[in-house]
Amino acid sequence: MEDIMELSKRYQPAEVEAKIHRFWEEGQFFRAATGAVSKVPFSIVIPPPNVTGRLHMGHALNNSLQDLVIRYQRMKGKEACWFPGTDHAGIATQNVVEKQLAKEGVSRHDLGREAFVQRVWDWKEKYGSEIIEQLKALGCSCDWSRQRFTLDDGLSRAVREVFVKLYNEDLIYRGAYLVNWCPRCETAVSDLEVEHEDVDGGLYYIRYPLEDGGHVIIATTRPETMLGDTAIAVNPEDARFAHLIGKNARLPILDRVLPIVGAAQVDPEFGTGVLKITPAHDPIDFEIGKAHGLASINILNGDGTINENGGPFAGMDRATAQKAVVERLKADGLLEKMVPYRHSVGHCERCSTAIEPLISTQWFVRMKEMAESAIGAVKDGRIQFIPERWSKLYFDWLEDIRDWCISRQLWWGHRIPIWYGPDDHAFAAHSDEDAAAQAETHYGRIVTLRQDEDVLDTWFSSWLWPFSIMGWPEETEDLKTFFPTDFLLTGFDILFFWVSRMIMASLHFMHEVPFKNVYITPLIVDAQGQKMSKSKGNSVDPIELMDEYGADALRLALAHATSKGRTMRTPTTQLDDARNFLNKLWNVTRFALMHLGHERPELPETIEKLEDRFILSRLSEATTTVCEHLDAYTFNLAAEAVYSFVWHDFCDWYVELIKPRLKDSPDDGVKGVLYTVLRDIIKLLHPMVPFITEEIWQVLGEEPESVCRAAYPEAGARDEDAEREMEALQEVITGIRTIRADLNVPAKAKLSATLAVSGASLVDVLKANLGAVMALTGTEDWSIGERLEAVEGSARKILSCGELFVDVADMIDVRAEKARLQAELVVVCKDLAQVTAKLANEQFLKRAPADVVEKEHGKRDEFAQKKERLEANLASLGG
Repeated sequence: MEDIMELSKRYQPAEVEAKIHRFWEEGQFFRAATGAVSKVPFSIVIPPPNVTGRLHMGHALNNSLQDLVIRYQRMKGKEACWFPGTDHAGIATQNVVEKQLAKEGVSRHDLGREAFVQRVWDWKEKYGSEIIEQLKALGCSCDWSRQRFTLDDGLSRAVREVFVKLYNEDLIYRGAYLVNWCPRCETAVSDLEVEHEDVDGGLYYIRYPLEDGGHVIIATTRPETMLGDTAIAVNPEDARFAHLIGKNARLPILDRVLPIVGAAQVDPEFGTGVLKITPAHDPIDFEIGKAHGLASINILNGDGTINENGGPFAGMDRATAQKAVVERLKADGLLEKMVPYRHSVGHCERCSTAIEPLISTQWFVRMKEMAESAIGAVKDGRIQFIPERWSKLYFDWLEDIRDWCISRQLWWGHRIPIWYGPDDHAFAAHSDEDAAAQAETHYGRIVTLRQDEDVLDTWFSSWLWPFSIMGWPEETEDLKTFFPTDFLLTGFDILFFWVSRMIMASLHFMHEVPFKNVYITPLIVDAQGQKMSKSKGNSVDPIELMDEYGADALRLALAHATSKGRTMRTPTTQLDDARNFLNKLWNVTRFALMHLGHERPELPETIEKLEDRFILSRLSEATTTVCEHLDAYTFNLAAEAVYSFVWHDFCDWYVELIKPRLKDSPDDGVKGVLYTVLRDIIKLLHPMVPFITEEIWQVLGEEPESVCRAAYPEAGARDEDAEREMEALQEVITGIRTIRADLNVPAKAKLSATLAVSGASLVDVLKANLGAVMALTGTEDWSIGERLEAVEGSARKILSCGELFVDVADMIDVRAEKARLQAELVVVCKDLAQVTAKLANEQFLKRAPADVVEKEHGKRDEFAQKKERLEANLASLGG
């Protein structure tokens, strides 16, 4: 890299990031060694983003935090490897390409399976790397030489291996069961891929004639599904209807005989207390149907239209059929009434189409046994959830787990490795050749086989990710070195989809947990606490934020804003703070280089100056704090600690205090302290803001070649005496600045001050550093002692180290200043009374959002402090 001995005048994130990105790629600094490595390994597997994806705020948060962890561990001396990759995202990717084809007036069926799948591969090759490039722009230090794709040859082999093993263990089976069906995608989807939304509809009260006369009225939200009714149910404990059990009714329109059965699942409080039973299209009805041996009549085609079982309504779409059925019921005098009704309806998470429960022949994995092992791995501490509360949700789901429907009626994905013989005998095989060999053994001759048309659920490849990405089922060096992994960071929305299933798969096939720590990130919400989405118009594009603020500012803002809560706000304020912080870091580095030139001085053996002792002690404290928080994954507190140290201790105090010394010569050791602290700051900050710290590291010309390979700072000894003495000095300086600001003393006015200190040793410290105090406060005449009296006309301030008196009599119009302060006090008292009254109002506290209440508490504290300060200033002026 170019040897630049001077930083540009202004920090330009785009220029710096582009240059540093090239430097990292050319240097291959993120590649990890395997085999007999001397370092302790540390590994992370990336939650693979969809190839259809574009970086969103969730990605930005998750991946910037993962990168923070991997860079930190790398600098702590670990053989750190972050495995990257992307997911083929079955439904999502197929939908994207189908929409593209639709614009061309072509369907996937027009192309045929082979041509369509090739079209998807072409799309993936062209667009599938976009999110990877965006992750690189974010600064992610993955080992890009190990990048994988869930449909590549190696992972495809792992998928087939797992399917065949589970099939042979009788843990995979095929059967006709009620599934969630998406008519738009024309595939089954899992419970976890269904999003429930409240919708406005109607509750239709329909008369069902009884065979022996009379009728029962049944309420339903889906009158069209009555075409598939095969029974009526009542609760046996419901005295109103129990006498009907064993009798028959007739189905309106189709005139089918419907037996009336007793079922405890019937809620007597819903509708009329009588339930129509459609086993093929409702989960409760399906269970009742199984218990009573009822027929199941499917009335839907795969695209959601009514099939031949719908009689005169065959061929209609669902919505049209509902209207037509209602009109027919009205015409026949069988519609009692319709009342508006708001209820929850499941929708496909990919295309937002209303889901239809229907009976379909699918492939399933038996989950109960594997779930028990996964529960044990968390209960015995082999896996830790951070925050720990997520383990309860994990247990709740696994303890009530259902078998996993793994087949999807798609073309893009892992085709199910099942081949059928002439008599439909199934062979689970690794390949066409394997299936043919099994069939020849079974039949005693060569036969023609056909492979199952369905593909596997996308998550069937993703649940193998922690070990398949490392080359399993081969016994690779990566597996020996880096499995199990150390850390997983992900959102709670895929805790069940992915995290729990990875644990189950790893325990079953590797006999080890896949990772030791699982960090669940909060959901990023808008300023009103609402989940962000494009449809709401409240989503924030992180690419735009990176263009405006730079990747480092976004990373630092996210680290600062994150917490262990369920949600976090979009870090708007933190972005401005982060940008200001990086500019300050850039400018203070330029200041240091201006005085250091080509020198890179060592820390002097003897350090006597108070400010030098203080900054080295605070550096040690900051290093300890940052490391403790990064080890505990409390990222916000780590960011806060280093931010505070750099901005306040180093820039605001140390740099200002040493400016006079830097002008003097010969060097009294200050340059060695300045350089040492600056160098450690760069290393402390690197995991959080890698681009700017790498650029500064290159300018410093330090070894090793990249800061990402440098050793993370280690804390030295604390100098508590220096910190205590400096705090007294800071209090005096701040006290004078406050008096000057509060009393409107002209900025250039030279003041006289008296400091009555409690303790002779502190008198000596303050006298020894009086030059610094005078330079930073604009004062010239000082009296410092243990027992001193105030000069008449002085403003007074109580300090923890004593009493400060500043002579302002000749600097201000005391009468006018008192009047100004009194008027300001009246306004503040009014504001304080108003906010106090609001916070005493129970209705406000009950109805207002938590952030609004919190804001009002902040106002109250601010007004109370201001009131106290005004009263103190008036008192010091004799008001």
